[in-house]
Amino acid sequence: MARAVPDRDTACAIAQAAAVIGDWWSLLIVRETARGRHRFDELQSELGISRKVLTERLAHLVDSHVLDKVPYQQGPVRYEYRLSAAGSALLPVLVSMQDWADRWVLGDGALTATADEDAAETLRVHTLPGTRLPRLTLPAHTGGELDPVDPDAAATVVFCYPATGRPSPLPEGWNDIPGTVGCTLENRLFRDAHDTFTAAGVAVRGVSTQRPDEQRAFAAAEEIPFPLLSDTDTRLTAALRLPTFRAGQMLRLKRLVLVVDRERTVRHVQFPVTDIPSAVTTALALGRALAEDTA
Repeated sequence: MARAVPDRDTACAIAQAAAVIGDWWSLLIVRETARGRHRFDELQSELGISRKVLTERLAHLVDSHVLDKVPYQQGPVRYEYRLSAAGSALLPVLVSMQDWADRWVLGDGALTATADEDAAETLRVHTLPGTRLPRLTLPAHTGGELDPVDPDAAATVVFCYPATGRPSPLPEGWNDIPGTVGCTLENRLFRDAHDTFTAAGVAVRGVSTQRPDEQRAFAAAEEIPFPLLSDTDTRLTAALRLPTFRAGQMLRLKRLVLVVDRERTVRHVQFPVTDIPSAVTTALALGRALAEDTA
C-alpha cells in the first residue's frame, strides 16, 4: 500500500506523487481505467490481481482523488471507478513512461517515429483489433470537441501522424528522425480522396498531438475537409496505448492508421506505415468493405 512520506521529503512533489501513485498495481489500475475498464470484475480479470489487493488499491486511489467512485446500479448498489480530473492529468505521465520503456527498455535506444515489424510496440498495436474504444472526445480544429469515431458513419478511419510543418516550424533535426517525413502528404492524400471515402460511408479523422490552433491554421491552408483532432492531453494515446516518440520536447504520435466500426471496435490496424499512398488506399478499401458488411 501507500508509503508515508518521510519528514525530509514533505516538500518534495516527486515523493508526494510516488506516495499516491508509485505502487505497481496503482499505476496499472490507472492504465486500465484509461482504457475503459471501470468495474471491479473487469479490472480484476484484466490485471490478474487478488480481490483483496484490488479493493485496497481502489480505496487508496479514491481517497487520493485519483479515481471517482460512481454508482452504476441500485439494489444492490454497485460502483464503477472513473478517472477524476487529477487522474486524467496522470495520463501524460503514463504515456511518457510507455514511451521511455518502448525506446530504452524494449527498444535499442534509437529515436524513431516508426518501428520494426517485430518491435514490442508493433506487437502491442497489432493486438488492437477487437478492442473497443472508450467514450472520449478530443479538441477539434473546427472548434469544440469531437468523438474520434463518427457516430453517423458505417466506419471511421483514424490516421495518426507526428506533426505538420505549418504553421509552426518543426524541431531541428526532424527530417533525420526515421518516419517523420510525410505528414503533409498524408493529409493531402486523405483530402484528395475524401469524397470517395464519404461516398463509401467512411468518415476520416486525423489525429496529432499538435495544438488545435496549429491544426486549424494547417487545415485552412491545405483545405482539409475532415476534422483534425488534438491529443495534447494523450487521452486517445493512453486509451489505446498508441506508440509515441519525443521530439522538440513534445510527445508525438507515430504514424498509424486505424479502421473503427460504428460500435467503436477497432477492426484493422496499419503499423508501421512505410508507404503512405498505399496506406491511404488500403484504408479506403478496408473502410469500404466494413461499411458494406454492416449495411
